[in-house]
Amino acid sequence: MSTDSQAADQQPSPRGGADQAALREVRGALKQREFTRAKTLAEKLVEEYPQDSEALYMLAASRRYLGEHRQALETLEQLLAVDGRNARAYQERGHNFSQLEDNTAAITAYRHAVELNPALHASWKGLALGLRQAGEVAEAEHALRQFQHLQKLPPELASAASLLYERRLYKAEQICRGFLQRHRHHPEAMRLLALVGAELGILDDADFLLESCLELYPDFHQARFDYIGILRKRQKFAAALAQAKKLREAQGGRQADILFATQSAMVGDYDTALGVYDEIARAEPQLANIHLQRGHTLKTIGRAEEANEAYQAAYRAREDFGDAYWSLANMKTYRFSDDEIEAMQRLQSRPDTALEDRYHLCFALGKALEDRKQFADAFDFYEQGNALKRQESRYSIEQNRRDTELQIEHCTPALFARNADKGFPAPDPIFIVGLPRAGSTLIEQILSSHSEVDGTLELHNVMAAARRLDGRRRASEVPRYPAVLHDLDPGQLRELGERYIEETRIHREAAPLFIDKMPNNFRHIGLIKLMLPNAKIIDARRHPMACCFSGFKQLFAEGQEFTYGLETVGEYYRDYVRLMDHWDRVLPGQVLRVHYEAVVDDLEGEVRRILGFCGIPFEEACIEFHTTQRAVRTPSAEQVRQPIYRGSTEQWRNFETELSPLKAILADEIAQYPHN
Repeated sequence: MSTDSQAADQQPSPRGGADQAALREVRGALKQREFTRAKTLAEKLVEEYPQDSEALYMLAASRRYLGEHRQALETLEQLLAVDGRNARAYQERGHNFSQLEDNTAAITAYRHAVELNPALHASWKGLALGLRQAGEVAEAEHALRQFQHLQKLPPELASAASLLYERRLYKAEQICRGFLQRHRHHPEAMRLLALVGAELGILDDADFLLESCLELYPDFHQARFDYIGILRKRQKFAAALAQAKKLREAQGGRQADILFATQSAMVGDYDTALGVYDEIARAEPQLANIHLQRGHTLKTIGRAEEANEAYQAAYRAREDFGDAYWSLANMKTYRFSDDEIEAMQRLQSRPDTALEDRYHLCFALGKALEDRKQFADAFDFYEQGNALKRQESRYSIEQNRRDTELQIEHCTPALFARNADKGFPAPDPIFIVGLPRAGSTLIEQILSSHSEVDGTLELHNVMAAARRLDGRRRASEVPRYPAVLHDLDPGQLRELGERYIEETRIHREAAPLFIDKMPNNFRHIGLIKLMLPNAKIIDARRHPMACCFSGFKQLFAEGQEFTYGLETVGEYYRDYVRLMDHWDRVLPGQVLRVHYEAVVDDLEGEVRRILGFCGIPFEEACIEFHTTQRAVRTPSAEQVRQPIYRGSTEQWRNFETELSPLKAILADEIAQYPHN
């Protein structure tokens, strides 16, 4: 994630200001089935508060009940423009399309609804009926089982489930805990409480709850499905695969097959994963997501042309599948045809294209037009994509700045002097930190080409340790971390370091050293040096404008929410530099700064400097890093398989006029950067 602070409850976005008493009056009219009155009241509210999502929702519902389905759909378009992740709006779309006998559109809408909020039982029912009509028997049965499961839930737990997916986590947790006090070991309450914990980042508790639930109820397949997700988040890929095998044997079906294939890929068994994906794709070529997963797997192992073909098959299976087009753009080496660009432009502007597909298409169009040197048009699409993506974001410049200030305030020279060499002494980890798109994957590829270094992943273990130290709290409460670092004794610091080494062992092979490439660990360098005093830390740095623009035009699979705006990415970069300057002051000589431009200009010299810092001898393979055969799971996968080149360092200058607000924010950082 872009920041690591925890919030025990996050309310939905503000509705738009409508008076709550007036909203209650509309709800009352709907409940009394006075639909004409409800419509009149809602119309007045929408006229006064056109951005109020609740008023728009109730106006759309009133129109549907009155049979005004086209008008209802127009209102829902307004609502989704305000709140693109409103699951009930997609449910309403499904109901209207169903009444209009547009089964294909209804299925699409219901799918979006349950993706956003799996607790919407009416959407599962509508999806089951639509899929059955379309002849999709297996998926229809799955939807029907979900509907039946939700129908059987006690009302309290049904409410908790909706609160969970609306991100009202504190209230959902309270309901689940209260229910479990009265109904000990209730399976669904245990499962929901685990999911709340996972959303809060308390993955240890979620892991324990679901493991306990499955010991008591081994045939509770949904709990096992969720358990696999938690294990994957904890990067326990072998354990997740073992659970996927159990689910496949016990439940069977396509969903279990897909999960098994995904987990096989995560442990590096790409042949097995591709075998399953290939079989499903042959049997059901209309399943766009299967082609997408095939493409991701092929990209990871360097089979670029086959990955491109898989992504093309994905958009042929579903015309408006934005992620398929973005995945092609994210290959970095793919060039779109005229027909593909025309199709993306048409789909992006179509009012019924879902928010997620629209922003994927915008980022893909930005890349396609940038490749054609149509820079002004490219920037327009990058800007549109970022604006759409921000609708899903909860990132706060102020919260990030607060967390930065807390690190500077509490991680003092006295703290490090008092605890010098008190942690676990293992020299194994090499942390590569910094901002995304700053060259960290390049440094990782160089180091992992050395015989004494294992490349792993962007490991979450340090951030998980920080979350455990912070504990559970409301968003309004002051964090306990990093102030709590002053309370840790030498034994606790050693235990933290030893736990990190043990937890990460599963990702390593036989080399004595390994890389943790989680960029956001720059926020936790104080914690790292306290618990692992002999760890090596490398700060991957790139020109402020090049780094920030590269982040701005990148659609990340998850996290890095600060990149979706020129102001937010610029301010984040400033806070990053300020915090790294602090680490330089309080931990002098403990962080090696590697500038991307220096690596481009003097590859061998920088490689020797990096290896010297890590205490390992020079090996020629590190210069020939692009020939190293290993799976790469970052957006730079194809780039690091090519010899180093300078082209990307100056790309931002093609957009210098459009980027003038960013340049103003970063004026001091640019002036101080050594490679202008």
